[in-house]
Amino acid sequence: MLVKQLFLYLLGEGLHVMSAFKAANGAMHFSMTEVEKLMGAGPHKVSREWTLMRARDLPQDAYRFGKTLLRLLCIHRLCGWSPTYGEFIRSSLPGPASDSHAGVHSGDVFLSVDEEAAIVRHLDEVVAVLGSSATAAPSNEEVRDAGMMLCAYQFAMRPIQIAMLPMRNVRIWHATPDEPPTVHLTFHMAKQHSDSKRRPLTRRVKREWAPLFVAFNERRKAEGAAGAARFFDVQSVAEVGIRIAALVRRLIGSDDLGTATDLRHTAAQRLVDAGASHEELAEFMGHAHVQTGLVYFATSATHAERVNRALGASDVYRRVAKIAHDRFISAEELAQLKGEQQIAGVPHGTPIAGIGGCESGQPACPYNPITSCYGCRKFMPLHDKAMHERVLADMRGVVLFFERSSRGDVRSPAYLQLQRTIVEIQAVIEELESEDRQ
Repeated sequence: MLVKQLFLYLLGEGLHVMSAFKAANGAMHFSMTEVEKLMGAGPHKVSREWTLMRARDLPQDAYRFGKTLLRLLCIHRLCGWSPTYGEFIRSSLPGPASDSHAGVHSGDVFLSVDEEAAIVRHLDEVVAVLGSSATAAPSNEEVRDAGMMLCAYQFAMRPIQIAMLPMRNVRIWHATPDEPPTVHLTFHMAKQHSDSKRRPLTRRVKREWAPLFVAFNERRKAEGAAGAARFFDVQSVAEVGIRIAALVRRLIGSDDLGTATDLRHTAAQRLVDAGASHEELAEFMGHAHVQTGLVYFATSATHAERVNRALGASDVYRRVAKIAHDRFISAEELAQLKGEQQIAGVPHGTPIAGIGGCESGQPACPYNPITSCYGCRKFMPLHDKAMHERVLADMRGVVLFFERSSRGDVRSPAYLQLQRTIVEIQAVIEELESEDRQ
């Protein structure tokens, strides 16, 4: 009964339901006798009881429960407590030192370049399969999970915002019959203590991923979903988080990262590293206060470091991508391939040829040659390290050209594609070097 009263008190104070639950759940770390001692100590003896609690090195929620319990006693003027002791409880009963942004400071919550590339590649593949008549269409669950992951990855949305997205807030239209569809999603602003600060968050889905929402929207309408129904048709907020984490962890091959919160942190840092202002970050993240996102600026790389990241020359950001090609081929094998299977292109005005072959052939590929080949599972790179080193130098030259011409906005699709391509070229070179060392 005491824990229920404490939980209701926290809700009445305007605390978010999950925060209130965590504080109330801190009671599990105490026995009934320990709770009675804390309540019976009164303002004059509580310091001794609190010191004994601190010595036990309990979780943060346990101390939050203790302080909330004492504040509740103050409200009801029980055991010698009164509202005048509020400041005493706040300042004289310290909790354990903690850093709520420890993961951001250490960088442990951010996905690496190759992990982000795996997410982007999966979204591209789902869209490609949806538009192909020769391949079996993905199931509703696969499309839904990809869409929910996109909302967390591209827009930094929380699971509750994704779960509550209604059908009517998914707007789809075609400017012309020949152009791809435009998709706008309008999410609600979550975790705001005041309704006056709530405002809709409208986001535009990348054009190349818009077919994913178009297809799922058509399926939902075919099921007879009402206008007020939830778009992703999930049973709970927890289900959204579980599904996103399961998909991301399968794609990146890790159990340490992959939650929706990790995707949110990664999106925020990606925006700050791109040069966003405090106000732009607050608007993107749906923060009520500009100060909330300051931690991302404290951990952001400098401008020079951002250029080095794009060049693949940064010790801080360089994470060699996981190898995702078919196999290496020799120059003789390359010469025997059909012309359409021999990869060549002119990315950003730089002619490049002879890097390898493609299982399917360039006419069957919807992506740009050269820049999209590295990292593709159908790519068969030439077994020639010097060739790939020349391509790496050419791509770095394009990055520097972008920078000198003030086009080095790392939020632009072209810049991001160059960054990913350089990392994946380095992966091929490093694989060849590892063969030479063996």
